[in-house]
Amino acid sequence: MQTREEALAYGLSFPGTYQEAPFHDANWQLVRVKGSKKAFLWTYEKDGYMNLNVKTDPQWRDFWRNAYTAVIPAYHQNKEHWNTIILDGTIPENEIKRMIAESYDLVTDSPSKRIYEAVKKIPKGHVTTYGQIAELAGDRKMARAVGNALHKNPDPEHIPCFRVVNAKGELSGAFAFGGAREQERLLLEDGVEVVKGRVNLDKYGI
Repeated sequence: MQTREEALAYGLSFPGTYQEAPFHDANWQLVRVKGSKKAFLWTYEKDGYMNLNVKTDPQWRDFWRNAYTAVIPAYHQNKEHWNTIILDGTIPENEIKRMIAESYDLVTDSPSKRIYEAVKKIPKGHVTTYGQIAELAGDRKMARAVGNALHKNPDPEHIPCFRVVNAKGELSGAFAFGGAREQERLLLEDGVEVVKGRVNLDKYGI
């Protein structure tokens, strides 16, 4: 990958993305995420080479800079969270794509997304608590946010929110799953015993 066209094409291959030139300067072409409008890929020519700015996890930032001399602290951006990739032909294409993909993942990440991914990991026949999901999603203090996200579940068929109970094993209110005792019905179908609106966490918890 050595051209702007190749970089932009790869950036636009990710879901919900679009291209923009926001600075009234054709040299700066960005790929943003729809909705949040956050940019995860900046392209511009500098010193005879095409350059890409990508967001990076601080834990990986120095790894990339040390691995390739053509990866440097970001030009015109926060150097703690962004790197510049100089397309001089010295970096394998799969590594450039990996850095762009990482940037996309970082920009599109959200607490709700992490919560839903954590819920998907609850195995059939088991339950977990709001606090455990919060911890799996990266912040044990956001148990309330877990509850809010579960009540807005965008894909109940694939995100089994009914497998989440409170710290005492108690089920949620009827409004959470479309009707009275709906969570209990789903759990029973899952093989989880419910007694007086409560699940035995010692037996069914993870």
